Amino acid sequence: MEGFLREQKELGMPKGCEITKENQVTIGHPETKNQSSMMEVILVGLTSFPGLQRILFGAFTCIYATAIVGNLLVIFIIWKCKKLHTPMYFLLINLSFVNVFSITITTPKLLQTLLGQKKTISLYGCITQMFFFIWTLAAEILLLSFMAFDRYAAICHPLQYIIIMRKEVCIGVAAAIWVVGMINSAIHAGLLLRLPLCSPPYIINHFYCDYPPLLKLFCSDTSLDETMTFVAALFFACCSCGLTVISYCFIVRAICRIRSTEGKKKAFSTCSSHLIVVSFFFSSVIYTYTRPASVHSQDKIISLFYSVLNPVFNPIIYSLKNKDFKEALMKTTGSGRLLQRLQINLQKLLEH
Repeated sequence: MEGFLREQKELGMPKGCEITKENQVTIGHPETKNQSSMMEVILVGLTSFPGLQRILFGAFTCIYATAIVGNLLVIFIIWKCKKLHTPMYFLLINLSFVNVFSITITTPKLLQTLLGQKKTISLYGCITQMFFFIWTLAAEILLLSFMAFDRYAAICHPLQYIIIMRKEVCIGVAAAIWVVGMINSAIHAGLLLRLPLCSPPYIINHFYCDYPPLLKLFCSDTSLDETMTFVAALFFACCSCGLTVISYCFIVRAICRIRSTEGKKKAFSTCSSHLIVVSFFFSSVIYTYTRPASVHSQDKIISLFYSVLNPVFNPIIYSLKNKDFKEALMKTTGSGRLLQRLQINLQKLLEH
């Protein structure tokens, strides 16, 4: 409570607007339900400087467009090319869907706040945004860990790979990942809705409604919510990181046994893109959600990595370092034939 009052002073809130336990509102109370649905939350955003806002608006518009086009292109190419109908690319399709959803949940509101026209969101809209974002976050963490297991099966058990990663297993695991992510998000939203809400104004010093800063809008004791957040983050971190680390320990051991240098390079190349994504994503998410909300210092830059930038990097990293995907891309879009024609024309010009 004291930390929230200090934050109010830092944001320059007018005198008399301070939140106390006497003027709190219960969000689920019948008398205040209609009133609370009309309440609005102010998102402070990334910056308040107009010049910088315009630059960031242009930059994030390009980032958002690139992420949507890139991930949808990955989905389309994999769906179109039968050669890519393998477990690894099936998981990559799911990852692309998660990236499209996650960046669409946060970025449009970020762009709206940067324009400066409307920096508010309804209270229930804020909780809904948090619900869907936590869902996609948990789904992405579990997907990345299962993709590590897929690489382990491919490198360490190549002869049994088709049996281990058969169609039924892949579909079942993917469905379970989406369901577990939704259940985790529903638990957090349910715990949040039971808390008594403080009186307005409601201010979140962030560019979207993330769970830790959203907790500061509630006056009651949030120790249970913080504990559940920590437990959930620890569970996902231990399970996902544990499976990923164990998988790569076996992968490294198997690669070290390969005698040919070319074989080692090929094996490492199949894992390098996944390792890059996992390193950036896991480190930023674990750092954010394993700390209690009371000491959460609104790390907006770190949040940008896993909420906005990661959906852009994923299709670029996976496609640029994947020979089969690049071949399928050139074949589907016809860019391969175009390059061949350009080479022929260039050769004719040099001959003349």
